[in-house]
Amino acid sequence: MTTTTPSFPADSVGLVETRHFTFAQEEPFRLESGATLGPVTLAYETYGTLNRERSNAILILHALSGSQHAAGFHGPEERKPGWWDACIGPGKAFDTDRFFVICSNVLGSCYGSTGPASPDPATGKPYGLRFPVVTIADMVNAQVKLLDYLGIQQLLCVAGGSMGGMQALEWAAHHPDRLRAAIPLATTARHSPMQIAFSEVGRQAIYADPAWNQGDYYDKPAKPDAGLAVARMVGHITYLSEESMHRKFGRRLKDRERYGYEFQTEFEVESYLKYNGNNFTRRFDANSYLYITKAMDYFDLSAPTGSLPAAFANSAHLKYLVVSFDSDWLYPSYHSKELVSALTAVGADVTYLDIESSWGHDAFLLEVETMTDLLGSFLDRLAREEGVAPPEPALTQARPDTSPHPAQVRL
Repeated sequence: MTTTTPSFPADSVGLVETRHFTFAQEEPFRLESGATLGPVTLAYETYGTLNRERSNAILILHALSGSQHAAGFHGPEERKPGWWDACIGPGKAFDTDRFFVICSNVLGSCYGSTGPASPDPATGKPYGLRFPVVTIADMVNAQVKLLDYLGIQQLLCVAGGSMGGMQALEWAAHHPDRLRAAIPLATTARHSPMQIAFSEVGRQAIYADPAWNQGDYYDKPAKPDAGLAVARMVGHITYLSEESMHRKFGRRLKDRERYGYEFQTEFEVESYLKYNGNNFTRRFDANSYLYITKAMDYFDLSAPTGSLPAAFANSAHLKYLVVSFDSDWLYPSYHSKELVSALTAVGADVTYLDIESSWGHDAFLLEVETMTDLLGSFLDRLAREEGVAPPEPALTQARPDTSPHPAQVRL
């Protein structure tokens, strides 16, 4: 029998594997709320090679519905690569010929990290709403444990957009000794009332689904898919811009030439939202949506002093690349400008760009050429100034993962 090696693009990281790191088996992990959790598992992937000095590691931080699968393919049959594959790989913005790239699934999510769908050790059944509320700080503190496990004392950089940007800011503000630079993209230091309102509309859609059953639905025949789909539809609208919606859909009808004068899906934009909402229910957990949106709403770097510059008082030595997009109405540019003002006030080295784009909030994922130029240039400068040596081809990427491997959850 003849076997063939799967063929991938030359700039792809190729086949990748999700790994799992488990900690807090004996001493529980203390959360910001004061609650404890244990054991805790984080799903993660790595791309590239760690250099001899362990100084070329970059941590990629995903958004609300993202996962650890940021680049490459889980198998030759997988059609879509990881969610930021356009920017991670040989010769790309996050050049895996030079950098060791890590991406972990956040605490509270549903792609292999401990979350509300995970079994509660006390009962053997999924936590549901018994899972403690987590924060952005809790997610980052868990990532610190992962870095300790990988033997990486200091990251070259952390980078992420949207909720990933919040995590990048949390890293910079509260773990400044563990990194040299931060790249927060299309993000904020705290949610505005409007952003909290959109989060709450999504949560209310899930609560209103009879199948939600106060979060206890994992062993039931029906799941709150209708509520989760509506939540995703509302959220997806905020990721787009009015111009992008005009270009993509206009007022075009779907598979018909005239109005039907009925309450059916008629416009292309309706069909698109319905498709994305229903597709989302096949890969995401409703309770995780509740927990993660609540974590985003709680996030406020200016607490408890009320001063954003004070949050960065101990991280002025870091380098920052802050990026916003002029058509992003979910996280408008003034949020990033506020960040830049705070960082400038403490004397930090900040590069800021407000990019003209028609894509809205999703621009950090879709403006590939622009992001490649910006990120590549910043990281090249950072590596040169920090004296980061390239990896040696024969070096092992990281020490073997010996933690338990729960069943892998794929995109």
